Amino acid sequence: MSEDEVTGGGDLPAGSPSARWGALYQQGRRQWTVDQEFSAFYRSTVRMLVAFLVNHGANVADAADIAQATMAKAYQRWDEIQHPRPWVYTVASRALVRKVSDVREDLVEEVPEPTSLLPRPDEVGEWECRQEALRVLEGLPTRQRQVLAWTFSGFTPSEIAEQLHISPEAVRASLKKARRTAAEQFRRQEEGQ
Repeated sequence: MSEDEVTGGGDLPAGSPSARWGALYQQGRRQWTVDQEFSAFYRSTVRMLVAFLVNHGANVADAADIAQATMAKAYQRWDEIQHPRPWVYTVASRALVRKVSDVREDLVEEVPEPTSLLPRPDEVGEWECRQEALRVLEGLPTRQRQVLAWTFSGFTPSEIAEQLHISPEAVRASLKKARRTAAEQFRRQEEGQ
């Protein structure tokens, strides 16, 4: 048996067999560490990312799909990402904008398949109807809604400004206008009941 057959065709690092196995061990150990880090990040972030996208205007099924796709991209680039939480929120919000601006229509409205993020898709409509805040958000201009969605997810005006490439003052102004508009809508709803 040749050395290439033993080492899997030369995929192992050059050097003595013990050095090669040591390098393989280190690679496996690093991958295990990356997997553990990403897994903890995923568990602590994915549900809030879905909520962020819903606050942005996505339905729950689309929000779950976009969140999953974004997390897959994050895992692939995990070693390159300096600040994972803002990165996934930015990537997900851009994906939602692309989806919303896509002119194709869904031909059939189907109940999505159950997933870990959306265990009971048949109850999504009821959940969305109970969310008065979502109805108020739907009436806001796009920038105000965008800034509120980032705010609801715990980002500061400075962090939002950095991610959206606008000034912190513009973020604060949008927040002030959004709060004023939302308060007015809630007041009108209370008067109407």
